[in-house]
Amino acid sequence: MNARSRTNQLLYQAELLVTLPAGSDEHASARQMALEESALALFELALESLLREVTEHARLSEHRWTVLLAQDGPALAELQRLRDLKAQPESWLNWLEGQLERLHSDEGAARRETHNPAMIAVGNQAGLRQQLLDNLQAAKREIGALRETSLEW
Repeated sequence: MNARSRTNQLLYQAELLVTLPAGSDEHASARQMALEESALALFELALESLLREVTEHARLSEHRWTVLLAQDGPALAELQRLRDLKAQPESWLNWLEGQLERLHSDEGAARRETHNPAMIAVGNQAGLRQQLLDNLQAAKREIGALRETSLEW
């Protein structure tokens, strides 16, 4: 399998996980959290696979996203494009970076749903599941454009 196929496979698997039903038994909440965090971990693997894919012409020895997308990372056009994207607050990559920091922290990224009738609901707050789906779709669109740029090299 080549890097492009692996990236596609990981994105597809992340989407599959996040769209699986959690069920309605006593384990539904924990199952939903597990599905969300698993999908997020696959999204991270897909990001690293993408970085391998678009930098293969540079023959880099390091492919961790935290190294390649750091401001002092390798000076490659594809990586700078991703760094610029990561700096945009509304971008999928900015969102993913924040979620991955949470995922790797002691708290984790997934949250239990609160069912407190005394709490006032805040509108427009999509759950992690919907955010994952939206950002996976945005990533796939951006990856297509990035691949075209990379192929020119």
